[in-house]
Amino acid sequence: MPDKGEKPVVFLHSCCGPCSTAVTERLYDDYKIDVFFFNPNITDEEEYNRRKGAQEDFIQSFNEEHQGEARVDFIEGDYDPERFFCAAKGLEDEPEGGRRCAECFRLRLEETAREAKERNCGFFATTLTVSPHKDYETISAIGNELSEKYGVAFLDMCFRKKGGYQRSIELSKQYGLYRQDHCGCVFAKEAQEQYRKSKITQKENK
Repeated sequence: MPDKGEKPVVFLHSCCGPCSTAVTERLYDDYKIDVFFFNPNITDEEEYNRRKGAQEDFIQSFNEEHQGEARVDFIEGDYDPERFFCAAKGLEDEPEGGRRCAECFRLRLEETAREAKERNCGFFATTLTVSPHKDYETISAIGNELSEKYGVAFLDMCFRKKGGYQRSIELSKQYGLYRQDHCGCVFAKEAQEQYRKSKITQKENK
């Protein structure tokens, strides 16, 4: 835990507003939080803007509740889905949770680590580990590798522990945030649609 006094800055990659709620709540007392919204994997621009709006809404509401205290700042990374498609090239047919997802984690975490170094932040972290659908071990390994590469400490925390995921659901409802049903990329969306169709077929065949 950081020393008492001036809070160290954590450059927090956020995949979405809902996941950032519980993480922000957990880190706020010990860190100055800069939320970095960098998600070129959200390949539909309308969906991207909707999720970005939910992120901004949460931060605005959170800051209003903590007037006179350290602000949580919002920083938007470049939105360029082509960077995601380049990272996913050759892995389009991988199942969800496979190698394509690992490359997506790396893309977003590397940009986070690079920006954290440029901004002289003491730590970088990610909200990705709130989700029970994301592989914490993979994220942890990538984060620690990038920590060595860029010389910025990786705040290696599995935020879904201690009821973090359930808390994110509760806070999302409290703040009235839009909650998506897939990570954002076109491949995940297709997988989600196939899953829904299979569930409908199963019901019809009963």
